[in-house]
Amino acid sequence: MTTATFSEFSQSLSQRLQEPLPGELAHQKMASGSRTRFKIQPNERTRQSAVLILFYQYLGNIYLPLILRPKYEGVHGGQMAFPGGRMERTDKSLIHTALREAQEEIGIKASDVKILGSLTKLYIPPSNFWVLPVVGTLPYRPDFYPDPVEVDMIFEVELMEMMNEGILGTEKRESKGFVFDAPYYLLQENKVWGATAMMIAELLVVVHEAQ
Repeated sequence: MTTATFSEFSQSLSQRLQEPLPGELAHQKMASGSRTRFKIQPNERTRQSAVLILFYQYLGNIYLPLILRPKYEGVHGGQMAFPGGRMERTDKSLIHTALREAQEEIGIKASDVKILGSLTKLYIPPSNFWVLPVVGTLPYRPDFYPDPVEVDMIFEVELMEMMNEGILGTEKRESKGFVFDAPYYLLQENKVWGATAMMIAELLVVVHEAQ
């Protein structure tokens, strides 16, 4: 893929992100059984957060980074995710949150990121967060410097791999004594499920429609 083609991809995606988004309709494809059963709603304690979906070109292909969270007691320990986190009082916007968190977690240079737009805000019941998936590009392949406290590993995932229907799967999981079906994407031998999978589902629809 040429640089011009990556530029065209970025421009088309930016234009598509300004139009109405597929939102919940796309999310439903990867929503787990626990989400549909418990139907937990946001409340006065719900906090704002953002993640960064960052495209860049490498060896003629389009990539984006995913991180593996370290295993810990929290609800998202050991899970695959986009870099991101909670909004701080000093953040001017959720876009600033996404850029700051990505810089802190994976070491990218936030000032070099071009923001294309964002996907639909998604509520995450286990952590009681609203999360905004912010979409951006870098004009080069970044050098990654993972924060060892926040990030166990960084995976550079090719967009074409993510668009392969063969990576879709479902497994049984358990929460609060309830066994449910959890759809996932198998990316580089890691199962991406939950809110991150729902974001990817919407992203793939938008990318497909932008082509």
